Amino acid sequence: QLQLVESGGGLVQAGGSLRLSCAASGFIFGTYAMGWFRQAPVKEREFVANISRYSTTTVYVDSVKGRFTISRDNAKNTVYLQMNSLKPEDTAVYYCAATYGLAVRQLDRYNYWGQGTQVTVSS
Repeated sequence: QLQLVESGGGLVQAGGSLRLSCAASGFIFGTYAMGWFRQAPVKEREFVANISRYSTTTVYVDSVKGRFTISRDNAKNTVYLQMNSLKPEDTAVYYCAATYGLAVRQLDRYNYWGQGTQVTVSS
């Protein structure tokens, strides 16, 4: 059974920080590129960041560059999203996802998805 489980979400004031974790099981984690996506109320799910299999490449949406950092630990089957200087517009459900292909921005290229973790940033 392939499973992705996000954790680390919560309520934080603007300017604060959170670190999201996504624990993977049921597949060979190191063969997959990983991504983080988010979905705010009444909005489409959007790309946030991704990371290649061996962490040689990372990509971020412009709105989080300099504030968010994606990383992974293949020995622990875990991908992280460190979020600093959070803004109210970062409020969303955050999802991790896995793709056997290249680390890309397109949602439909990701094979597996977690259930999401809520991040709420208050002003």
